[in-house]
Amino acid sequence: MLGKRAILVVLLSVAVWIYFLPSPIDPQPYTFKGPPPLLEGPLAVNTRLQNGRRLFTGQLHGPESFTADQEGNVYTGTVDGKLWRIHQETLTLIAHMGQDLQECGSSTDYEPVCGRPHGVRLDSGGQLIVVDSYFGLFSVDPQTGHKTLLLDSKTGADGIPFSFLNGLEISSQTGIIYFTDSSSRWGRRHVKLEVIETNALGRLLTFDPASGRVGVLLDGLYMPNGIALSPDESFLLLAETSIGCVLRYWLTGPKAGTKEVILNNMPGYPDNIRLSDRGTFLVGLTTTRFRKLVPPFLDLIGPYPAVKRFLAKVVPLSWYNMLLPRYGLVLELDGEGEVVGSLHDPTGSLTWAVSDVFAHQGRLYLGSTDLHFLPVLEDWS
Repeated sequence: MLGKRAILVVLLSVAVWIYFLPSPIDPQPYTFKGPPPLLEGPLAVNTRLQNGRRLFTGQLHGPESFTADQEGNVYTGTVDGKLWRIHQETLTLIAHMGQDLQECGSSTDYEPVCGRPHGVRLDSGGQLIVVDSYFGLFSVDPQTGHKTLLLDSKTGADGIPFSFLNGLEISSQTGIIYFTDSSSRWGRRHVKLEVIETNALGRLLTFDPASGRVGVLLDGLYMPNGIALSPDESFLLLAETSIGCVLRYWLTGPKAGTKEVILNNMPGYPDNIRLSDRGTFLVGLTTTRFRKLVPPFLDLIGPYPAVKRFLAKVVPLSWYNMLLPRYGLVLELDGEGEVVGSLHDPTGSLTWAVSDVFAHQGRLYLGSTDLHFLPVLEDWS
């Protein structure tokens, strides 16, 4: 058996080896604006998010975002690179964003080949506009599945390629497409490293289909994700996922071209933002951030880049899934960022890790990045 001195030598050798091992991330310190908010008032715990059912279990893997046409068809994209049409209880495959491989959806390692459709919307001509995290911005015929590449990720904007395309919105007035690139360094399959690193490497961009022109509205954003236009399109709301806040960016009026934080220190990390059928905004929280005896994980490590580097060296990315609670939470906001309501699933009996909240014909379609079903609420009043 090894003596105490030999064990000490081995431990010291391992510590030195880890110290000099290069870290995959270049983190910056970040301190949240305070402890998580109390779950009271409009944030009070309830079971409103449990009053639904799961559709297409085992058939849809990570339906991330949704849109719908006038015939009642709902469209979504999944983690295996596929686009789908949902009509009542029927599921129809429309297209593959990348290669059609058996391994697609089995591991994030295949995503750069298979693709990963994130934001989906319909333009005024009835074509699906799809932002694929790896490939770029596409127009897809919802009937034939024919794809047209509008903007290649390799082209990017201002000389910087896109690495992690994510959110999407289309102006009904101008046809301009708004979209986000969550990071110029990390792709979607390394999203956990992007969150731990907490660097402001994201951008809010525009694409004009008529001219093919690309514009950068904002840069230096912390993992910009979902976006939603206001009813009059005077502003849009944007989620900064890794720091748990919502921005308002003015498109018209005296504040045009400026941004402001309207919701900070959230009880979770926001993903997509959608306009509801009653003029409010619905925000899905991909992970909760609650006040407990021990501060949330990202609150603890945020101010300490050395700790982040160490964790990125020694902790496999899959292990972080153990820190993610099975708690579903959706926030309802007004245009000023005030929380006016919330829907909870405290036990994850219907869903958790909500990515999108799409209100359509009285239903709420609840997105996710990796769950193997589609949760639907028939009534959310």
